[in-house]
Amino acid sequence: MIDNIKRMGRSFLTRVIGAIGLTLFVSISIWAFYIIRYQHESTTENIIASADKLATTVRLATRNAMVLNTRDDINRIIRDIAWMEDLNAIRIYNKNGVIKFSGNSQELNRETHIRDEACNICHKTDPPLSMVEKQRRIRFLQSDEGSRLIGIITPIYNESSCSMSGCHPHPADQSILGALDIVISLKKPDAALRTFTWEILRMMLLTFLATATILFFLVSKFIRLPIRKLIAGTKNLAAGLYNTRVNLQQNDELGLLAEAINEMGKAIGDKETALNKQRDEYQHLFEMVPCFVTVQDKSYKLISYNRQFADKFNPRPGDFCYCAYKGRSEKCESCPVERTFQDGLPHFSQETAFQKDGTARHWIVRTSPIKNAAGEIVAAMEMSLDVTHRKSLQTALEESEKKYYAIFNNMPNPIFVLTADTLDIIDCNDIVEQVYGYDRFDLLGKPFLSFFPENERGELEGRIKAASFIDKVRQEDKAGNSKVFNLRVSPFDFRGRKALLVTTSDITQWLDTEQQLIQASKMATLGEMATGVAHELNQPLSVIKTAGSYFMKKVRNQEPIPPDILATLAEEIDSHVDRASKIINHMRQFGRKSAGEMEPVRINEILRRAVDIFNQQLKLREITVIWELKDDLPDILGDAGRLEQVFINLLMNARDAIEDKFESGTDPEAVKKITLRTMVAGAKVRVEIQDTGRGIEASIIERVFEPFFTTKKVGKGTGLGLSISYGIVKDCGGEIHAVPMGSGACFRLSFPAILPPENGDTP
Repeated sequence: MIDNIKRMGRSFLTRVIGAIGLTLFVSISIWAFYIIRYQHESTTENIIASADKLATTVRLATRNAMVLNTRDDINRIIRDIAWMEDLNAIRIYNKNGVIKFSGNSQELNRETHIRDEACNICHKTDPPLSMVEKQRRIRFLQSDEGSRLIGIITPIYNESSCSMSGCHPHPADQSILGALDIVISLKKPDAALRTFTWEILRMMLLTFLATATILFFLVSKFIRLPIRKLIAGTKNLAAGLYNTRVNLQQNDELGLLAEAINEMGKAIGDKETALNKQRDEYQHLFEMVPCFVTVQDKSYKLISYNRQFADKFNPRPGDFCYCAYKGRSEKCESCPVERTFQDGLPHFSQETAFQKDGTARHWIVRTSPIKNAAGEIVAAMEMSLDVTHRKSLQTALEESEKKYYAIFNNMPNPIFVLTADTLDIIDCNDIVEQVYGYDRFDLLGKPFLSFFPENERGELEGRIKAASFIDKVRQEDKAGNSKVFNLRVSPFDFRGRKALLVTTSDITQWLDTEQQLIQASKMATLGEMATGVAHELNQPLSVIKTAGSYFMKKVRNQEPIPPDILATLAEEIDSHVDRASKIINHMRQFGRKSAGEMEPVRINEILRRAVDIFNQQLKLREITVIWELKDDLPDILGDAGRLEQVFINLLMNARDAIEDKFESGTDPEAVKKITLRTMVAGAKVRVEIQDTGRGIEASIIERVFEPFFTTKKVGKGTGLGLSISYGIVKDCGGEIHAVPMGSGACFRLSFPAILPPENGDTP
């Protein structure tokens, strides 16, 4: 044995393979080291460049809004950009270190020390630096989760348009107006770098082993044929023949390499299939997007368009945009596509055209450039959204405002006329004295914001100037009593000046009554479901009881319990305790009084929770639940607890309708079934709850949502369930309708979807 080892050590083959292997290992290690270092440096540079470009983009996007001092536009731009993935924070400081704009509303107007970390880049010297190179404006931070963050501070310079603007001029000698601070999470890049490092190390090791194996077989004269097969296999991969296998009948490293090539070919083929599928999906999205989308060349000829455009305008091959849209023979005078080709930037416009019947149509148009690999603009994409209905509503609203102004002093609600800029009270009606306790003439010239708590005035000032309806805000009367009001705001011209017409409605008592009714409805629902909950809790309690009896029997008999049985019973006890705890917590959360705050929620999750809490009731009555939920639904704005109550009310009605039908025996062959269905309908999320019960008569379909109206027998219903549900849905901005069916009934709910901002849109 020792002689054989010594002989192998003196072997030329062993020495050559050892020397080549060592050299190869060192070379690959050096290569891997430089590749990894280069990748780290390159990734860091790319992130810094991307952050700087993003900062420049934000600065340019908000430039016009800053020049015009339209704070709402700046806030909207900052909020839209704050939704970007991996964007941790975005804020704009003024020259005193106060955060004036931020993606996080809680940071607004927060004053930071001028020599804090972000500002210290320029303010570490006195006077502060006005020009700082990019590398010195970068800083690396640590998030609360432990991941790295990168921040870039970008000075906002006093350009000539700022110093000469009439709305908020700045002195020409003031070089810096503030700073834009963007913080980006490096969690994904760092994870990618770690993955890349491990992949390089794994690839280095695999390369070394594969090369050493190939060298061994070359020296041993057993590699010629396998290498040819491997080469043939890789050529097949290069030619796109991913399903061609390398048939190498060897149970060694070369055989493994051949199998790896086969798996790689399969993986590449699967990836190509996935890419083709993704391409088809994007094409489907392009075709089905709910607006008109066209792609035009520099002569405004239609290159491509989606199905919406084709169905609406029926264009012919080679048509020009202006011909298809408006039936014109020449380009429009003001064309956003033309401006996009000129400056390479997205543009926005509003267009109007007349149809053959003489009616006007209105569109909101956005354009975006399409560039080739060389960065040249080769086409432009135009997206048009029909806003004719909105324009009609706007016109009707203006006419309505004139009518309402004529009966200003006879309205039963307080009405205020405010200056559009300072929100001072110009006029008000007589009912103000009864509601607020102030004499009408004493309020003239008084700030309307003085009715609100001091800490809310800043936010409400912007909302009053921008919104037409503000619900559930608190105001104080002359005696200091706090009341809840709904505000309706309408802009109009008052004696030659811009003004706001504000109508307030005292809903304090109504809110208290509504909350009491909702809570009472919840308690009634919980009481009705007590039997089902008791049955649901009985099963885990039975399992725990059985396990406990088994333990006591073994203890009394002084018999050992096998470890596997002990572990199994302990796991069963633990899982059933968790199950019972989940049921109790769900009931407790459902019974808790709702705060009434609106937030983004997922409608499918709420529907599942409602069925979870009501499931036992349906099982006891042998009612089958059919699920037809669409995945990846957009979020809606609502109160999760109150929406769950709506679904439970509808499920209870469906259950009672099915029970009434089967008790009457009118259709013994019918099945007990409730179908739950969700879908996207345009810009809304729709929920349908359909049952196979006795249905709703057409004569009462319009009355089912009236308070105290019920078709149930005396003692089985209060008539408040659907009325309360109707109010909750309306509070969430949605709609609810009862739809008669051939057999049974269907309740259809629609909610406005929270849609993500479209890529390439200009704020």
